[in-house]
Amino acid sequence: MDADKLIITVAPTGSYPSRELTPYVPLTPEEIAKEVYKSYEAGAAIAHVHVRDSEGKPSNSVKLFKEVYDRIREKCDIIIQFSSSSGAPLTGASDEARLAPIIKVKPEMASLNVASMNFGDRVFLNPPAMVERFARAMLEAGVKPEVECYDMGHIGIAVKLIRKGLLKPPFRFSLVLGVEGGIPPTLKNLLHMVEALPENCNWQVIGIGRYQFPLSTVAMILGGHVRVGMEDNIYLAKGILAKSNAELVVKAIRIAKELGREVATPSDARRMLGLRG
Repeated sequence: MDADKLIITVAPTGSYPSRELTPYVPLTPEEIAKEVYKSYEAGAAIAHVHVRDSEGKPSNSVKLFKEVYDRIREKCDIIIQFSSSSGAPLTGASDEARLAPIIKVKPEMASLNVASMNFGDRVFLNPPAMVERFARAMLEAGVKPEVECYDMGHIGIAVKLIRKGLLKPPFRFSLVLGVEGGIPPTLKNLLHMVEALPENCNWQVIGIGRYQFPLSTVAMILGGHVRVGMEDNIYLAKGILAKSNAELVVKAIRIAKELGREVATPSDARRMLGLRG
């Protein structure tokens, strides 16, 4: 049954990894699309997309998002999910700039950050009015929000959005553990977050750095889903840089097979998440 299948999301770029940290992180639209396609071939069902400008800095450019979208679509039917943060903690981007690629390109999914927080050495601003505006805009555009929860209170904020009719079932949550300023990456904290989720909820774990695969393994056991990729973790194993995002996807699939979890295709994931296709 689809409900038992494991949805693997790949996040190939993000806003923070640089060529100084790893020579393998994709930065140009061509590189990002190529990494997404390789990850799709490896078994990923969703691609979480950020873009970078010509200097490798986080960007909100609609043109760049559209180019990545088109390049991926030329190759495969992986579910494309745009970031609505687009490096906001680094760039201080306006609400309009963050929302524009989602409204103009209309990917199947987009991330929805529901709370302001300290994010490393910066502040990640997501005021309540902005959050509701983003949720309403995604609803009107037919874009499925994925609620990013960096701490327990963020789940409660999402539940309020559900009560206001701004999020529609089946709900999709990301439980992010290990960001400096967010909830610490412990098994106890993951279990606590899972227990607090609303009904009719599809969830994945995002473990930061060396916690990516330990927490992903636990999520698989609990029936949840996983996100891997260089946005969150650049290492395949201790001291060994991943040479591609596909290597991280392959590792996740190897763990899933050992645990008896069948991996979802993009078509499976669309049915599970109620996407338009």
